[in-house]
Amino acid sequence: MKLSDVKEILDADVIVGTEKLDMEVKTAFGADLMSDVLAFAKAGSLLLTGLTNSQVIRIANVMDIAAIILVRGKKPPVETINLAKEFKIPLLTTKYILFETAGRLYTKGIVGCLEQVEDHRANN
Repeated sequence: MKLSDVKEILDADVIVGTEKLDMEVKTAFGADLMSDVLAFAKAGSLLLTGLTNSQVIRIANVMDIAAIILVRGKKPPVETINLAKEFKIPLLTTKYILFETAGRLYTKGIVGCLEQVEDHRANN
């Protein structure tokens, strides 16, 4: 699906990246812990988060995240917006909570980066 479709499904506002609304996306990952994003997110995915600090943009850049969707109506500070522009990472905001955002995208065909985490304790 195109990022423009995601925008419509979530009734989202584009903060950065209107020129990338034709980008195709197929997967998403939702988290407020950036260590989870580093461990489990996949390149090319949407990142759904309530965090608005510049670290989110830096992590997204390192992980090659397609776009960031800020949930709960969050508005990022200027520093975050400027960094998203610098790294050319689309940044959108929706008033839906994280659970509702993920559900709306899932019902329209966006799948998660993974279904479940393996229990590494069982192998030790």
